[in-house]
Amino acid sequence: MGRTVVVVGGGYGGAAVAKALDQEADVVLVEPKDAFVQNAAALRALVRPEWADNLFFPYDALLDRGRVIRDRAVSVDARGVVLGSGDRVEADYLVLATGSGYPFPFKFSVDHSGDARDRLAATHRELTGAGRVLIAGAGPVGLELAGEIKAVWPDKEVTVVDPATALLPGFEAEMVNDLRRQLDEFGVELLLGTSLDSEPPVEPGVAAPFTVRAGAREISADIWFRAYGVSVDTAYLSEELAGVATPRGHVRVRETLNLDGHDHIYAIGDITDVQEPKMAANAMRHAEVVAENILAQVRGERPGKVYEISPLPFVLLPLGPEAGVGQLPTPDGPLVLGAPGTSEYKGADLFTGRFAALFGLAEAAPEAA
Repeated sequence: MGRTVVVVGGGYGGAAVAKALDQEADVVLVEPKDAFVQNAAALRALVRPEWADNLFFPYDALLDRGRVIRDRAVSVDARGVVLGSGDRVEADYLVLATGSGYPFPFKFSVDHSGDARDRLAATHRELTGAGRVLIAGAGPVGLELAGEIKAVWPDKEVTVVDPATALLPGFEAEMVNDLRRQLDEFGVELLLGTSLDSEPPVEPGVAAPFTVRAGAREISADIWFRAYGVSVDTAYLSEELAGVATPRGHVRVRETLNLDGHDHIYAIGDITDVQEPKMAANAMRHAEVVAENILAQVRGERPGKVYEISPLPFVLLPLGPEAGVGQLPTPDGPLVLGAPGTSEYKGADLFTGRFAALFGLAEAAPEAA
């Protein structure tokens, strides 16, 4: 068997597996965007425009030997990929890493980084003039957005609503209680067990005063953001591979992360049916497993690396550069982090240095406090 590995999608998992295989295989990365988007920094870039420089990393220097094709995969079968241009790329091994969609500003639906920067800047201007902010969704993204806004504009009124009655269920009470305390100190109004009767009558990220009902309560705000609604797109799977998709569009994988019945096709990241939170850290852990298994196959060996789901939930949830909470798994049980630890691990630079190194930059983009 040959050594050509086609990676479909250049997000967290796709970029990591392409980089890991670059020296030992002939890697082709198929990605429509002109730059990797470091989504962990997107909310910071919304409130602090200078952080846009920490958000986009061109693919040019990612691979030493391999190549990047800037195009979209429109059909993937067991032997290769058909591109939007009509060209076909043959593959000995395939890695499906097309990730997930999420509402702006956490993720972008455009392929040009310039367009994404323009939208961020426009939304920043809208947000700057809005005194009252409504965030629909009290998961990590919604809470992080609330913290980023309050860290820059402490006088803005920020309300977060969610139909769930518990805040971050499954995490240690110590962490959740600290999170509540910090949100209270910021002045964030948290309304759990509260559903909007209907979405606001304006687009998210557009400043225009409105009032919506949430049960018996009326909520007035000047701008709102949607912080829920993950979507996956695996419509590119050919009829030959359509049977591996679940009704919700995820791809069924074995514990070695290859598709059932296809030893040379792997899937990583948010599109997999692995029962764990869909987050960048897990996608990069998937990439390590898949890279090791493909390298074994290239050497003529049987792939034996198994992906192990973390037995403990983990999260790093900054509330701006200096606040936030976290929970990390350790052999002795969960390690709860307060504001200083969360800032040190993530909040201060949002992993900018790590991705600068991955994409071949000599040093991280300058920090913007």
